[in-house]
Order: sequence, then C-alpha cells, then structure tokens
Amino acid sequence: MALRHAVLAALLEGELSGYELTKAFDLGVANFWHAKPQQVYAELSRLEKDRLVAGREVVQETRPTKRLFRVTEDGRAELEAFAAASAKPSFIRDDLLVKVQAADEVGTDALIVQLAERAAFAQAKIDLFGRLLAGMRGDRTEEDFLRHGDRVGPYLTCLRGLAFEQGNRDWCERTITVLRQRRADRSRR
Repeated sequence: MALRHAVLAALLEGELSGYELTKAFDLGVANFWHAKPQQVYAELSRLEKDRLVAGREVVQETRPTKRLFRVTEDGRAELEAFAAASAKPSFIRDDLLVKVQAADEVGTDALIVQLAERAAFAQAKIDLFGRLLAGMRGDRTEEDFLRHGDRVGPYLTCLRGLAFEQGNRDWCERTITVLRQRRADRSRR
C-alpha cells in the first residue's frame, strides 16, 4: 500500500483541510498506516497534481485562508482498483522482538523496562480505540452499528487496531513475567 491510498481513504470521510486530514490521520488511519504530517501534505500535493483529489481555497475572516481537499472520481477509481488488487501479507518488523530473541544471552533488566513501556503504550492506545469506537457507534450496540451503521470501514479498522494493541500488551506482560521468573529461578540455583 502506498501512502496515497491511505490519504484517499481518509478523505472519504468528507472534505478536509491538510491540518484536519493530519488530525484525522492520527486518530483513524494511524491504526494501520503511520505518516508524519509533512508526508501527508506532500502526498496531498501529488494527489492534486495527479487529479485524484481536488483542492479549493476557503477565505476565513479571522484566520488565514485554508485549502480543503476532496476525493475526485479519478481518486475513487484509484481506490476501487487498489481495493480489488490482491493484498500483500503483513510482516512484523520490530526492534523489541530482536531484543527478546537475544534475551538468553544478554541482560534483561533494560529489556523488561522497555517491555513495560511498550505495554503501557499499548494500553494507552487500547483506551483511545475504546473511546473512538464508542464515539463512532454512539448509543447503538456494536452489533447494531456493524449491521446498520453508515460507515463501517473506519470502525472495523479501529477494531483491528484495538486487537493489535491488546495482543501487544498481553505479549509484553507475559514476556516480562517469563523473564522475571527465569531470572528468579536462576538466582535460586
């Protein structure tokens, strides 16, 4: 997947400024694609040049003029082609996993601290996803929203982000327990 598809998908929510898009990107698209604000702005320029998005200026009385962007028909066709193409499998590429791989041969004190930090980060994301999901479904039950909600795609990707972070937290906590137990067992010998 290219950043362009993630930006196009984020713009399906409606017409957004670059600033609003980066905020929406942080809250929604970041579940499955990370990009810095300057990357998002650069991609918007490329998408506009390629006529996949259209921008318009909005004059504001007390603020600087802003540009709003929307997906064009060509942009929707690009997303349609992207959605129809085979998806590549994802792979984990994580420094922390390399460190855990070496845990039998290196000290684990710093590793346990890093695992605890990662677990705390995952818990913060879990809490955020919970709030986002509740906000998207409003007073509906999850089942009702999934069956009858207007835009289910962002909800489903947020559910995946939630499951991902729950898995990260649970793995980190279990790994900490295992490493501590092994250290305690060795010290008793």
